[in-house]
Amino acid sequence: MCGICGIASKRGAIDPERLRGMSRTLHHRGPDSEGTHVDGPVGIAARRLAIIDLTGGDQPIANEDGSVVVVQNGEIYNYRELMRELERAGHRFHTRCDTEVLVHGYEQWGAKLWERLRGMFAVALWDARERRLVLARDRFGIKPLYYRDVDGELAFASELDALPKGEIDLDALEGFLAFNVVPGPHSIFAEIRKLLPGHMLEWRDGCVSIERYARTGPLEPRHDEDEAELLEECRARLRDSVRAHLIADVPVGVLLSGGVDSGALTAFAAEESSEPVRTFSIGFEEASFDELTGARAVAQRYGTIHRELVLRPDAALLLPVLADAFDEPFADSSALPTYLVSKLAAEDVKVALSGEGGDELFGGYYTYVADLLAQRFGPLAAAARPLADRLPSSTKKVSLDYRLKRFTRAAALPPLERHHVYKEIFSADARAELTGGRSAFDPLAGYRERFGATEGHELLTRLQDVDFGLYLVDDLLTKTDRASMAWSLEARVPFMDTVVSNFAFSLPVKHKVRGFSKKRLLRRAVEPLLPREVVHGKKRGFSIPAAAWLRGELEPFARETLSSVGRQGILDQRAALRVLDDHVAGREDLSRQLWGLLSFTLWYERHVEGVTRDVSLESVVA
Repeated sequence: MCGICGIASKRGAIDPERLRGMSRTLHHRGPDSEGTHVDGPVGIAARRLAIIDLTGGDQPIANEDGSVVVVQNGEIYNYRELMRELERAGHRFHTRCDTEVLVHGYEQWGAKLWERLRGMFAVALWDARERRLVLARDRFGIKPLYYRDVDGELAFASELDALPKGEIDLDALEGFLAFNVVPGPHSIFAEIRKLLPGHMLEWRDGCVSIERYARTGPLEPRHDEDEAELLEECRARLRDSVRAHLIADVPVGVLLSGGVDSGALTAFAAEESSEPVRTFSIGFEEASFDELTGARAVAQRYGTIHRELVLRPDAALLLPVLADAFDEPFADSSALPTYLVSKLAAEDVKVALSGEGGDELFGGYYTYVADLLAQRFGPLAAAARPLADRLPSSTKKVSLDYRLKRFTRAAALPPLERHHVYKEIFSADARAELTGGRSAFDPLAGYRERFGATEGHELLTRLQDVDFGLYLVDDLLTKTDRASMAWSLEARVPFMDTVVSNFAFSLPVKHKVRGFSKKRLLRRAVEPLLPREVVHGKKRGFSIPAAAWLRGELEPFARETLSSVGRQGILDQRAALRVLDDHVAGREDLSRQLWGLLSFTLWYERHVEGVTRDVSLESVVA
């Protein structure tokens, strides 16, 4: 796990000190060592968090004659198999590090290398003979990679802060207000883009080309297979993925939320490990959000070394800290507990497994239940909207009134638009009120493209694929990467592995969602491994009681923060404060919208205006 960056310029030799300055901004991603390689107009650099081959794996790594040089952010889990294959082909290795496989693999297979890799990675490779720089990002989008191609110069980095920033991208802002994250390939800055998952970028003499090398998605569904065999295969594939993700020369733990996904990872990790597994959990003082009971039950069953934190309501005062850790506006409120549980884990381990991807692959969201119900009861639900809108607003976790209001408002829409409305943050009208309608960007354009590419598959499978390829990448994987790397912790996601994803995407919908039952096959597969209350309990996760906090202890902070919106000149201050007033008055649960406004305002304050707030982490933990 590392942070990488680099420059390639058609204007002549690059400044090595500028490259080192870019690398210094990524220190938290790799505090163990640093390295650079400069070859005239091209320079690449890496900060290393040593996980595999602790003494021999410093980057950059080159081949025998130095003509191919590589830096990597990530881990290649099948590097041993690839190393043996390459050695049989005559390649000689000087380290036992996974990164060296990239050098010799490129020599042997060229661009075909990327599709052979099992792992998470963002890679930069300089081919001195061909005078070609190649960037590649893993097929799932687990590891980030930003680039800026302006006036014949390509600059790239693991995080935005290492790159020249420029003007705010109003289209990206429109996307942020719709999703509470900036959707790729956009970044919040107009001149910077994200390399999309499963894509490679080639730079040669100032010319840039991009192509996709892999796409994970729906496969031909299985039919008439014995369910007992499917259950055993599901366990075997998850076990195989966890085994691969445990490869490390340092201790590995699990971020344990108390739900099925992280519980299953803990169970398989305990079976595969010769030592007690370390687990880490977050709880809340609010009863409807506290899920430590399930986490403790799993920890006790497998004898893990378990640590946990309980957050007070004023934990939300850490929003300025999150704004510092995230390189662009990010408003999934679960980033707060993820950030804190990562800090907790980093005190004991350098690697932790996390359960991202399980819901998208196996059907774990209530929105999937709503998608199926709307197919049968859409017109009736739409007619009930006036009644649903009159329900009082609750502060409980994903409350019934919140679900009913969203369901009835979207019920009569086409499938993709309906699915989006279930999760939409600000509507098109609300976005126009906040921004003055300065962008004509359609946030759903990327969703429509992805949805259209899976014509012929079951509807719910297609919607899962949209979430898997977009929401998961832009939101959940971004959250986990930034929150963990802020503490120099490597987060690994075993569900994001072709061994698991290909199996899940081949399952018919009946094995995922039926009626109000979600994750049907996965729950049955792990039922022998986990406590009953975990397998059959409500959906778990690091969700926070934002609605209650914003109507209580957090309101003064929210009002003070939003008072600076006018000064920044990006959003309309009156519209922003009206959202807060409506939420505090209980007219509707607008906590997600408010979290977005606060996150953007604090991000702008920190990363554009350069204002730093002094916040104590210790004060928010019970």
